[in-house]
Amino acid sequence: MNFKVSSTAFYGRLTAASKVMASKNSMPILDCFLLDVAGGTITITASDSEKYFITSVPAIEQSGDARFCIPAKTIMESMKELAEQPLNIGYNPETQEVKVVHNSGSFVVMAMDAAPYPMAKTVGEDAIRVEMPASVLLNGINRCLFATANDEIRLVMNGIYVDIKPDCVVFAGTDGRKLVRNTNRSVQSGLTAGFILQKKVSAILKAVLTKDEENITIAFDNEKATISSADMVMHFRLIEGRYPNYNAVIPENNPFSARVDRLALMSALKRVSVFCNQSSGLVKLELSNNNIKLTGQDNEYSTRAEEFIICEYTSNPISIGFSCTFLIEIASILDSETLKIEVADPSRPGVIRPADDNPEDEVLMLLMPMRVED
Repeated sequence: MNFKVSSTAFYGRLTAASKVMASKNSMPILDCFLLDVAGGTITITASDSEKYFITSVPAIEQSGDARFCIPAKTIMESMKELAEQPLNIGYNPETQEVKVVHNSGSFVVMAMDAAPYPMAKTVGEDAIRVEMPASVLLNGINRCLFATANDEIRLVMNGIYVDIKPDCVVFAGTDGRKLVRNTNRSVQSGLTAGFILQKKVSAILKAVLTKDEENITIAFDNEKATISSADMVMHFRLIEGRYPNYNAVIPENNPFSARVDRLALMSALKRVSVFCNQSSGLVKLELSNNNIKLTGQDNEYSTRAEEFIICEYTSNPISIGFSCTFLIEIASILDSETLKIEVADPSRPGVIRPADDNPEDEVLMLLMPMRVED
């Protein structure tokens, strides 16, 4: 069996599939890609036994069908430095040899029989199915992923909650100290359902999905889920459990509100962060008449920095402490020119959101305060 394929297209699909693979596997065959060559298409499957990533690339030419496993590390490293060109790949099922011929040479890789490769368990016919633009899911992941936890006890916190409502879809992520809620009203499924997207799966989707892809389909039941687009399918297990009521911790009315330039705030925070206490990362925000004063200090090393930013604020002066690292992350993720910072008192969470709300795509970030020593 022989087939010809674009080196760039083939390597790109292998790279995407490899992101689901584990560094150490209990089954040696999971260190391989499963290649299924049939009907002018090369289908690539990668797995860590819990997650499966399936993608495909068209063959330029094909003679005969084949199904075999090829070591992932070997094939990817051997193709890494190849320029764009057609590759001639031949597979001998009797010797299990795979020979790859390119413009300046060739190499031979030993394949493995595909029969032992474990196959994905897919969702049933009664699974809930929702279709949405890829950009909606990608935005939800980009905004919520940093807020997810690494909790060995409360596993439900280790993922993004996709809350499907009849007139919108809400993405939520929290680790108890920070929370993100992204509400998109362009997706109106007429359904009420929800599932928790694993942190690892979210990171893979963030790496392989593009906003250019038109639509994706999400199908899920109580245990499993499948996300598919035009050129990939991903099967994975869901995190079981009930996600906390994320709306309950979001304050509705914060009396103190300031509007500030996002880039100016982020730059000032980065400068102050150098002088913050390395263990706590505390930065103090003092809001006064059209001004925000940022203070970072580390008493152990007798270092201190202050920054002043012009803002829109006319309420009573108030001081509140936050994690400087988290504030920088929030400012870097939100993409509006101006941010609105809303606080009530030094003991209650602060809310940060774009100053100019988009009713179709609302995003809110909540941050728990830190105690400021007088």
